[in-house]
Amino acid sequence: MLSSRLQKKSPLFAAKLEQMAISLRPLVSLTQGEAHPDFPYTLLNYWLLTSSQLDDLAHFYHQRTPSTWTYRYPCPVTWRTDATLEEKRRRIGRFIGLKGCDSPTPIGLTEEQVQEEVRKAREKNEEEEMFARKRRGY
Repeated sequence: MLSSRLQKKSPLFAAKLEQMAISLRPLVSLTQGEAHPDFPYTLLNYWLLTSSQLDDLAHFYHQRTPSTWTYRYPCPVTWRTDATLEEKRRRIGRFIGLKGCDSPTPIGLTEEQVQEEVRKAREKNEEEEMFARKRRGY
């Protein structure tokens, strides 16, 4: 009942609530075979993690202090304890397999500049392909 009223009043809010309720599958520690007590079991729990919880997660999963176990996880990350909350969250997100948690584009580049770089790279590839087709004829 509440969900149908929400969808009528604010479909975007209802969609966001559904998104935040998405379940996450926990990772287990390679050495302990258990998930960390603060592992986020929903997307909402992920967004509510504190800086110290993120540090604890990184330590529990051998990402904060490199060891022989660090690179045995599917997506190991480089961990900095002096990183911002957003950077720590992004790194843990990448570590646990969330999409869209890659590092942002270099600081100072606008969206237009990034698009221009992509356009130039595409033109260069097209030009190289054209010359490669011409060489095949000889």
